Amino acid sequence: MSLFQKKPDVGSSAPLYTLSSNKTYLIIGLGNVGKYDGTRHNIGFAVLDDFATRNDFPGWMLKRDLNCHLTSHTLGSNRVILCKPTTLMNNSGQAASAVQKFFRVYNSDTLAIYDELALPFGQIRARVGGEAAGHNGVKSLIQHIGEDFGRLRIGVANEFSAKADAADFVLGKFTKEEQGSLPAIIKEAGVMITEYIFSGELPHETRRV
Repeated sequence: MSLFQKKPDVGSSAPLYTLSSNKTYLIIGLGNVGKYDGTRHNIGFAVLDDFATRNDFPGWMLKRDLNCHLTSHTLGSNRVILCKPTTLMNNSGQAASAVQKFFRVYNSDTLAIYDELALPFGQIRARVGGEAAGHNGVKSLIQHIGEDFGRLRIGVANEFSAKADAADFVLGKFTKEEQGSLPAIIKEAGVMITEYIFSGELPHETRRV
């Protein structure tokens, strides 16, 4: 096997080659199953669905014993596991812990993607570790696996969010104008996931789409 692996075409922002690392990565999208499709709180699910399609992952499988929908694929020399918890948002950590233990993945190779009410719509912020900042799904992750995992926070705040009830706002759907920008935001989040997988690092950065 060559030491260098050619990467899939995912956009100009990612380098074409990287050192082979033969690692397993766990990417968790936070959301609620069922009637919540298309809501702000389900942006983590939407990012994973798009990423899976763009990178030819097999179909999602319901893993009842792991409390999630799951699919896995090899990108370069790395095994990538995508996980969408079926526990509802507030218990997302149950699925994260179960999948980590089953596949022997550590927090250093785990990335969670979720909505962030503290960031404006159109911003994506990456970092490792930190507090939950009021996000119940992240609270559950920290409770079950600790806080030192990677985060990809997708901004959802707009001119109405400050005056609205937070729970009602994140469970609402994006405005018509926002829906026009969503594909580009979701695609950029996928680029950031790919960069993380091939570089093995998650820089502390903010991108605007």
